[in-house]
Amino acid sequence: MSTVMVVDDEERIRALVGRSLSAEGHQVVTVADGQSALDRLASGGIDLVLLDLLMPHGNGLSVLSSLGQRQDATPVIVLSAVTDVAARVQALERGAVDVVAKPFSLVELLARTRRHLGSPRTAPAESRYLSAGGIRLDLDRRRVHLPDGEVSLTEREFSLLAHLMRRRGEVCRRDELLQAVWGLDFDPGSNVVEVCVRRLRAKLGTHATIETVRRVGYCFDGD
Repeated sequence: MSTVMVVDDEERIRALVGRSLSAEGHQVVTVADGQSALDRLASGGIDLVLLDLLMPHGNGLSVLSSLGQRQDATPVIVLSAVTDVAARVQALERGAVDVVAKPFSLVELLARTRRHLGSPRTAPAESRYLSAGGIRLDLDRRRVHLPDGEVSLTEREFSLLAHLMRRRGEVCRRDELLQAVWGLDFDPGSNVVEVCVRRLRAKLGTHATIETVRRVGYCFDGD
């Protein structure tokens, strides 16, 4: 199991990326600034760093420079909202293995993370199944089993249900779901989440409750 450190001054980004990495089987460490990142890296045990370029108390470039002086070989993927090509080139010249532009697609970021960790696409074997109430998800074969038989879901419906089940009893914000399931880091101004939830409710019937939390998002609860 790999340990990934997410370094970003936005709590929303840390939480969203952290949950997605955890779902793929990684240990996650999150910090909010460059100096905290250097302090944690000094303790060892970090396999990959996702590093924001613009932060207080030590920006991404200064962190990369410090790691170079220490000859720290921990791979770093820079997350950059900077449009200046020169800044991105600087990040690569100072040792970053990759640069991902903000706003980013979560699906793409996870793919790049797997690539630089050399980790498999699927979660560990012990995490193959998700169960809640009478619902059992096979994450490898993308199948959903109910007490009265198997139900067919589209890929989006399956991904949405898996995300909600992983956070059973917690409220999942609409923007979080757009990022995790559709790879969107902005609101397209449509009701794609609502429509997908509606279809899920119809297919799952009484086996689960997907509660609408007004103006926030959705919460899953089994029987």
